[in-house]
Amino acid sequence: MAQITISINGYGYTVGCGEGQEAHLQEMAKLVEAHIDLIRQIGGQSGEGKLLALASLLMADKLHDLEAYVQSLEKKVDEQKLKQLRKENNQLKKRLETLADRAEAIAEKLNIA
Repeated sequence: MAQITISINGYGYTVGCGEGQEAHLQEMAKLVEAHIDLIRQIGGQSGEGKLLALASLLMADKLHDLEAYVQSLEKKVDEQKLKQLRKENNQLKKRLETLADRAEAIAEKLNIA
């Protein structure tokens, strides 16, 4: 396990991460820092705990919106899959009906002969 030091709100934090994930963790720290900067622009200076809590809430709100969006996309995909399956089912049904008609025609010819 790798350990790196990230900087958030001017404080350094040593955290562990998987090998090769150091750059990703640094990017996540920058994202938290960007949310803290946004809160400062909106409401001025606050204590570190409050800034981190507000940044967490902003990020949780974005995550919630993204999860809702993904669920709506999944629903659309499921609806599209269902529509495609119904179409395929109808095509198979028509083919089966055609085969049944042909089988009946053959059976009639065999009964006449």
